[in-house]
Amino acid sequence: MKLFEPDFECDLCPRLVEFRTQNQTKYPDFHNGPVKSFGPLSAEILIVGLAPGLKGANRTGRPFTGDGAGDLLFPTLLKFGLAEGTFGASEHDGLALTNCRITNAVRCVPPQNKSNAAEAAACQPFLAHEIQAMKNLHTIVSIGLFSHNAVLKTLGFKQSTFKFTHGAHHNIGPGLRLADSYHCSSYNTNTGRLTTQMFEDVFQALL
Repeated sequence: MKLFEPDFECDLCPRLVEFRTQNQTKYPDFHNGPVKSFGPLSAEILIVGLAPGLKGANRTGRPFTGDGAGDLLFPTLLKFGLAEGTFGASEHDGLALTNCRITNAVRCVPPQNKSNAAEAAACQPFLAHEIQAMKNLHTIVSIGLFSHNAVLKTLGFKQSTFKFTHGAHHNIGPGLRLADSYHCSSYNTNTGRLTTQMFEDVFQALL
């Protein structure tokens, strides 16, 4: 099944287009475009982040790759058998996801790592099509509140229907649940809001 993906020069969000153009000049060797999802469509778990980081996925072209968030996420996936190979913080490290797939609520890097509701709405059709295309999907893991709200809206729920709480599981449809985690950003781990154990517990509960 061919996925409905944003074009590399997607112009749906003027603010993100302007920022992308600036980055293409400032960082000509970066990916600097919408970041495609990573992992097999046959997976049972979909991990949804916020948006690419400027010097992470926007640089490498692979979700959560190249910054502190991936330094926690990918070793966790390897530990619980959801990935194989060696994580080297590069899109060329040979790492493969086995029973999970990773995407972002917003596909392009936002200024100051802060996306807005309009940008999530513009990317909503891409997330909706991805969820529909994953025929074995039983769990969506929201990495952060922004992702949680984007997933709910994509599936037709009000944000007030299910409260975001780290470690919570919500039944959001027949055979489908939403699991919440604080974002695995360097800021959250450095401040102690999210520990490695807390993050691993989210994935342990999925098995």
